[in-house]
Amino acid sequence: MTGLPRRLSALPLRSRLALLVATAVAVAVAAVAAACWFVTREQLEHQLDESLRSSKVDDVYLANLYAYCKGGTSQEIPPLPSVTVQLIDAQGTVCAAPGTSKLSVSAADVEVAERQRPYTLHTEKAENGADMRVFTSRLDVGRGPGAGSGNLALSIARPMSEVTDPLSTLAWVLVLVAGIGVVGAGAAGLWIARTGLRPVDDLAHAVAHVAETEDLTIRIPVEGEDEIARLSRSFNSMTSSLATSRDRQSQLIADAGHELRTPLTSLRTNIELLSRSDDTGRAIPPDDRKALMASVKAQMTELAALIGDLQELSRPDAAQPGPLQVVALHDITRTALQRARLRGPELTVNAELAPWYVRAEPAALERAVVNVLDNAVKFSPPRGTIDVALHRGELTVRDHGPGIPAEELPHVFDRFWRSRSARQLPGSGLGLSIVARTVQQAGGEITLSPADGGGTVASIRLPGAPQPPPEV
Repeated sequence: MTGLPRRLSALPLRSRLALLVATAVAVAVAAVAAACWFVTREQLEHQLDESLRSSKVDDVYLANLYAYCKGGTSQEIPPLPSVTVQLIDAQGTVCAAPGTSKLSVSAADVEVAERQRPYTLHTEKAENGADMRVFTSRLDVGRGPGAGSGNLALSIARPMSEVTDPLSTLAWVLVLVAGIGVVGAGAAGLWIARTGLRPVDDLAHAVAHVAETEDLTIRIPVEGEDEIARLSRSFNSMTSSLATSRDRQSQLIADAGHELRTPLTSLRTNIELLSRSDDTGRAIPPDDRKALMASVKAQMTELAALIGDLQELSRPDAAQPGPLQVVALHDITRTALQRARLRGPELTVNAELAPWYVRAEPAALERAVVNVLDNAVKFSPPRGTIDVALHRGELTVRDHGPGIPAEELPHVFDRFWRSRSARQLPGSGLGLSIVARTVQQAGGEITLSPADGGGTVASIRLPGAPQPPPEV
C-alpha cells in the first residue's frame, strides 16, 4: 500500500491534479451509471411483471389446450405470440401446446394448483435454456369446451431477454459514455492544472534563476487576489527585502572598512615613527614621544569602540530584543549621568528626574542613555552646561554645543553618518544608530532637534508609568 503513494508523489503536481480529477470523475460517473443501470433494471422488471399479470388468454385457446392435454382432440394448437402458456395440475404435471418449450415447475406453482396460494411470480428456465419470467395463477376448469373437473394452474411466461437485452445495450452505452467522460475529465484536469499552475511555474523559474544568478531584482507579475497571487506578492516582498538587506550589508562593510582605515592608518604611522626611532638610534624628544604614545592609545581606544559598535550591530540577535523587564528609567539615567560627569568633569550637568518605569532590556537601555549623554558631553563647549530632564516618560538631553544643521537632521540615525562638525572628533557614527534601534525595540521613539539659543535637544519617549506594576 505504501508503493502507490510513493509513485504518486514522484509525479509532477499537474499530473497528480489531472489524475485526481480523472479519478474523482470516474468514481462519480461509475456511481451514476450503476444507479442508472439498477433503476432501469427495476423499472423493466416491474413493467414485465405487470405485463404478465395483465395478460389474458382466450377461453377457446384454453379449452383446446385442456382438451389436448386430456387427449380428447388432435387439433393442432398454435403457440401464442410473445408468451408461453402451459397448464399445471396438483401433481406438478405440465401440459403445453405442441412445439412449445416447457417451463420448469416450482413448488410454488404446485401450491397454486392445489389452491394453497392465489398466484406466484418467479423466474425459471425453459427446456431450450432461456430464462423466462413466469406468472402462475389459479385456473377454474369447466368454463370452456371440453373442460373437465380438477384443480389446475395456468402459467404465462415471457422471456427475460425483454429485460436483459435493453440492459446490456444500456450497460455498453454507459461504459462508452463513462469512458469518454473520464478521458475528457483527465484532459480537462490536465489543461486546468497547466493553466492554474502556470504562476507556480513562473515562481519556480524565478527561484531557480535567483539560486543560479543571485539576482534579487527579479519580480513576478501579480494578477488577481487568489492564493497564487498572494504567494507571488510574498516572493516579490522576500526578494525585495533580501536585496535591501544585501545592499545594507554591502554598505555596512564598505562603511566599516572606511571607518577602520582612518584609525589604522594613524596608528600605523605613529608605530612606524616609534619603530624608525628605535632602528636608527635617533631618540624622539620626550614630549613628542609622549604625544605619540597618547595618540596611539587614543587610536586604540577609538578602534576598540568602533569594533564594539560593529559587533553590537552585527550580532545575530541584534534585530530581536533580549528579555524585557520592568526597569526604572530614572535610576538608569542617574547611573549614566555618573559616567557622563567622569568624562566631562569640567561640565555642569543639571538633572531633574521624575520616576518612570518602562519595559525594556536593562543593559541595552542603559547603553542607549549613555550614548546620548556621551554625545552631549562630546559636543558641549568647555565649562558648558548639559540639562537633563525626565518627565512623564520623556527624557530630554540638551547641550549648548554647535548644534546640527537642519539639512543634516534626517541622517543623524544612519549608520556611520557623522556631521561635518563631528568628523574631527573621536567616534564611529554608530552610537545614535544603536540608540534608535534600542528605543524602537522598547516601543518608544527618539528625535533630535535644534535647541532655542543654540545646541541640540535629544528627546527619548518611552511608554510606561510613574509607578511600578504590582508584580515588580
